[in-house]
Amino acid sequence: MNSDLFDSENMAVPATAPGMTLQNAKSIKYAVNGECYARQGAMVAYRGELQFEKQGQGVGKFLKRAVTGEGLALMAVRGQGEVWFAHEAANCFIVDLAPGDGLSINGRNVLCFDPSLSYEVGVVKGAGMAGGGLFNSVFTGQGRLGIVCEGSPIVIPVAPQAPVFVDTDAVVGWSSGLRTTLHRSQSFGSMLRGGSGEAVQLRLDGEGFVIVRPSELRPEKASGN
Repeated sequence: MNSDLFDSENMAVPATAPGMTLQNAKSIKYAVNGECYARQGAMVAYRGELQFEKQGQGVGKFLKRAVTGEGLALMAVRGQGEVWFAHEAANCFIVDLAPGDGLSINGRNVLCFDPSLSYEVGVVKGAGMAGGGLFNSVFTGQGRLGIVCEGSPIVIPVAPQAPVFVDTDAVVGWSSGLRTTLHRSQSFGSMLRGGSGEAVQLRLDGEGFVIVRPSELRPEKASGN
């Protein structure tokens, strides 16, 4: 079959530099020259001399899901070659972090990241929300982070004196310097009468941005599995 029949964005041409790039809207290509990290099971193809090693969740920063509710099951990819990551045909995008930046993100949205980034589990203040749990994965340092999202993400700036309220099931992540609290938009009486279905939101104060996906979390995925 003639490969010219396919769109150029779907053709896997050799990488010109190490690191991650968007292959297309649904996948990320990572040119590995040393190592990188990705969620377990995210590899859909690779070429070159690469090894895949599961990272234990009970050691160091890789905390157990049973404890945190948001443990991130990771694998290390080591060697030299190219690997393609994807997850359930979700949309992919790349975030560039600089020194001093920090991104708090739901573990279910992490696809892959540079080894130069530090990763730990942080407590979400005012938590107790469905889907988000009490903990998020906080990334800091300088490097690139590959993220998956159902649909094209909405990035909303947050400014002082102008808080942003987001549905707790739709939030993907936010600048780690923002303050988070739960906000109830309905009275208890209204909730008893059925309400609008949007009773509790995550309120973000400070300066930064929040990433929201254009759909609410489906009940069967609310546990982050």
